[in-house]
Amino acid sequence: METRAPADGGPSRRTTCTLHEGEAMTATTDGSTGASLRPLAASASDTDITIPAAAAGVPEAAARATRRATDFLLAKQDAEGWWKGDLETNVTMDAEDLLLRQFLGIQDEETTRAAALFIRGEQREDGTWATFYGGPGELSTTIEAYVALRLAGDSPEAPHMARAAEWIRSRGGIASARVFTRIWLALFGWWKWDDLPELPPELIYFPTWVPLNIYDFGCWARQTIVPLTIVSAKRPVRPAPFPLDELHTDPARPNPPRPLAPVASWDGAFQRIDKALHAYRKVAPRRLRRAAMNSAARWIIERQENDGCWGGIQPPAVYSVIALYLLGYDLEHPVMRAGLESLDRFAVWREDGARMIEACQSPVWDTCLATIALADAGVPEDHPQLVKASDWMLGEQIVRPGDWSVKRPGLPPGGWAFEFHNDNYPDIDDTAEVVLALRRVRHHDPERVEKAIGRGVRWNLGMQSKNGAWGAFDVDNTSAFPNRLPFCDFGEVIDPPSADVTAHVVEMLAVEGLAHDPRTRRGIQWLLDAQEADGSWFGRWGVNYVYGTGSVIPALTAAGLPTSHPAIRRAVRWLESVQNEDGGWGEDLRSYRYVREWSGRGASTASQTGWALMALLAAGERDSKAVERGVAWLAATQREDGSWDEPYFTGTGFPWDFSINYNLYRQVFPLTALGRYVHGEPFAKKSRAADAPAEAAPAEVKGS
Repeated sequence: METRAPADGGPSRRTTCTLHEGEAMTATTDGSTGASLRPLAASASDTDITIPAAAAGVPEAAARATRRATDFLLAKQDAEGWWKGDLETNVTMDAEDLLLRQFLGIQDEETTRAAALFIRGEQREDGTWATFYGGPGELSTTIEAYVALRLAGDSPEAPHMARAAEWIRSRGGIASARVFTRIWLALFGWWKWDDLPELPPELIYFPTWVPLNIYDFGCWARQTIVPLTIVSAKRPVRPAPFPLDELHTDPARPNPPRPLAPVASWDGAFQRIDKALHAYRKVAPRRLRRAAMNSAARWIIERQENDGCWGGIQPPAVYSVIALYLLGYDLEHPVMRAGLESLDRFAVWREDGARMIEACQSPVWDTCLATIALADAGVPEDHPQLVKASDWMLGEQIVRPGDWSVKRPGLPPGGWAFEFHNDNYPDIDDTAEVVLALRRVRHHDPERVEKAIGRGVRWNLGMQSKNGAWGAFDVDNTSAFPNRLPFCDFGEVIDPPSADVTAHVVEMLAVEGLAHDPRTRRGIQWLLDAQEADGSWFGRWGVNYVYGTGSVIPALTAAGLPTSHPAIRRAVRWLESVQNEDGGWGEDLRSYRYVREWSGRGASTASQTGWALMALLAAGERDSKAVERGVAWLAATQREDGSWDEPYFTGTGFPWDFSINYNLYRQVFPLTALGRYVHGEPFAKKSRAADAPAEAAPAEVKGS
């Protein structure tokens, strides 16, 4: 069934997409580009759906679904108190793991076989690999997967390999791949280092007031770029086990020159800066360069976590291991051994023998969301499993400075990270949600909880950016320069404030009685100013406008804006306009690129339906037809064991460029929505906004 078009004929956005002449645009979720036709909105469920016609049956169905989902989620808790769902991304994680092992000479038959089995299983019929379920084939991902399978022994003449190679050539071959892919190929001589952007290790010496210092980059990019400055300076080449002529459009000219952009453009200016850096490489003082690489190595080692990883994410760990290896660190060195062992912990071994690599792991995030879902679903606040979850979260609070303190040197620590081990990079979003989770539990040591919450609230307030909003990891990480670098073509490399993170902080502050604090009011005003013309909000860390809107509305109402506020009414109308005919909500990742065509549109999913319902319930729409239909869809698509199916990716790493399927999202967000439908809004009867009545809040911010 089709989604309904917005009442105004389509959203008006700050950003638009230019479709190139001759580009075929369809609106399917089978891997085509998709833009001109209205998207089909088939359910993500494997079974046909019959929505109960009688409204009287919906509350009972919701209560039954809530009980089953509660039992399912409680059964998934680890004995230590945490929850963690698998985190699916794309096969570049698996391909680069095999390339790393080949480069270091530590490949083994079992790992290679299992990784290849997974990579083959993700290939599409046209020979390509996508970056998200149902998405279009992606060139760099397909190249890396192809090379990994060659390393695993797949013949280039095999039908699945021939299809991949033909598609790669049709898209420009290796020469059209992103920089990161060509770096991996350069490690084996399949690409020339001279034809890659220069990344000098002397960057480590740039003070924070100089543009393009390492702290101008988002923390995930910073942790990747620093080790890559060493790799770029060393330019290693391992003997290639085979040629890759079949991936070039013209094997006689595998490295065709790239045209320069006009000198007066930003791209042209940075391309010429890169040429100057290539020239500098030839005359760089050896002593300075050696000292810079050693300083970069110290920076890397100082940020290795207790589990041996870097930043809790796989890509920086991979490049850090390579960089240190190139500087002479033996594989048996404690730093190297711990780093390699940490990479093995990203592996998920499946029942069929395939091995999938997670880009990172999400126990803190999953645990706080699961705690919120269970509490809102009616689990008693002193339930032993909620108390155990609280104990675990309390033990995960970070009480030492990290990279964030470069811009906030006097701010006491107190945040939470996303992963098991990531003390250098707590994040504002996790901290807000952990506080909201802890506040729902009656702990046997309330003084300990209050102190932890106080530290978290203080840290989040101190991480507010100057525009009144919050980014994910850093303050005012908004420099325009990093995204202009020729090197940075792999996705988002800065961490500007976003509506979803800001909303979660505002909601937390409201629950903590700070709804009328001037800092909270600035955050609310920023959110009102950031609303799109159609009534939605952009979602930075979840897909997309449904996620942003589902985050903001509960925050605004928690902070005291009445449900009659114009911004809230516009958001309600938008959500109603994009509800699928089956009653659910869904949004395809293509909305990040083709806004007008895909905003709020796609196959219904459990997590996105949960987000939409959470917003509508917070907006006072419990008895509306839209809520009734959405709740009925969740109840009808629930599996017998209390879970939901969700193959679609609804999490965002980098908008469009790196997408995530958080396997626990399909459980926690539907349960949260159902729980609030059955039991009412959380904190409605015991608001902590003690500094002023909630009804007074709208007077302190401008209308929208």
